[in-house]
Amino acid sequence: MLELDATPQAPADLIKDATDATFAADVIEASQTVPVIVDFWAPWCGPCKTLGPAIEAAVTKAGGRVKLVKVDVDANQAYAGQLQVQSIPTVYAFFQGRPVDGFQGALPPSEIDAFVEKIAALGGDPEAEGLSAAIEAADQMLEEGAVADAAETFAAILQEEPNSAPAYAGLVRSYLALDDVDQAEAILNGAPAEISDDPLLEAAHAQITLAREAANAGPVADLQAAVEADPANHQARFDLAIALHANGQVEESVDQLLELFRRDREWNDGAAKAQLFTIFDAREAKDPIVLNGRRKLSSLIFA
Repeated sequence: MLELDATPQAPADLIKDATDATFAADVIEASQTVPVIVDFWAPWCGPCKTLGPAIEAAVTKAGGRVKLVKVDVDANQAYAGQLQVQSIPTVYAFFQGRPVDGFQGALPPSEIDAFVEKIAALGGDPEAEGLSAAIEAADQMLEEGAVADAAETFAAILQEEPNSAPAYAGLVRSYLALDDVDQAEAILNGAPAEISDDPLLEAAHAQITLAREAANAGPVADLQAAVEADPANHQARFDLAIALHANGQVEESVDQLLELFRRDREWNDGAAKAQLFTIFDAREAKDPIVLNGRRKLSSLIFA
């Protein structure tokens, strides 16, 4: 079971003093994963005494997305020389081992906050990345048949991020896999209004529709025989498509609906086309069945 609190945590050493001996570890190596701001200063520097606390406050507010390293240039001149620090205060930002931005002199607090936020953004959002990893893991659980664990994980994600459309869609799919269509529909109906038109939730709605149809699907063999006995029996062909889909024969279901549309596109208020779109909406847009089905349907429409 995936633990959500395994997502990246704010480093305990957000702000530290560095020397020439520790610069490589504290800045170059550390910036491989988290952006590091380096404040070159000296005890006698008046502007440094104003800039330093302001940067510390902004870094603390960033909550671990960026670190601050302070270097006294009087005691540590090697890296200051390499970076051509000619006046202080001088600030450099490092990410993935390289200097990526910087400035000289004191700045107003608002500009310092903006600078720190810009540098912090280089490393992404650890919380969002953690939730994304949790969703990916839950999807994998569901694919491998660990449905209960997947449902539990999706539910935990929603506690962290109540507006997560992927988590809502995943939880719906989990309950559909458990054959609990009512609960799946209740979860979908409980999704916040602001994400109700998300494609993932629209797909979940289509999946619920297909699941309810599957519960009432007739025997494939009987329906197949009825269609073979009377190819013009549109209701039998439509019911056969429903039964085939319920049996996991999605491509065969699409073929029957395409044939029904070819024979009579207006039958039952365009039921064949509507059912095709329900199947397409329930699957990923790049699914070969969807791509081929849409292409064939377009060919029939514009024939």
